[in-house]
Amino acid sequence: MSVTLTERAADHVQRYMAKRGKGLGLRLGVKTTGCSGLAYKLEFADEVNEGDVQFESNGVRVLVDPKSLAYLDGTELDFVREGLNEGFRFRNPNEKDRCGCGESFNI
Repeated sequence: MSVTLTERAADHVQRYMAKRGKGLGLRLGVKTTGCSGLAYKLEFADEVNEGDVQFESNGVRVLVDPKSLAYLDGTELDFVREGLNEGFRFRNPNEKDRCGCGESFNI
């Protein structure tokens, strides 16, 4: 089981954590929402929660709660810039479909 970050994503996370002056790493998860059922949660982690599964990717600690790991296993997180827009992009091999607005997905 693993969750990874591309070098671009890791660089972005490290720069942001340095700017905010704290943080252990990045917390990834899923929540039930949207028209397809699930949505990604992404936040900076300042502590390890009980049960968190931890990965190290390109120098960044990635924390995932055990319930989300089944949905996120094998996911690669990238940071992309397209024109004036920039943001994280999830490459999840478990996704079967994504809603038209891009806010949610299903497995």
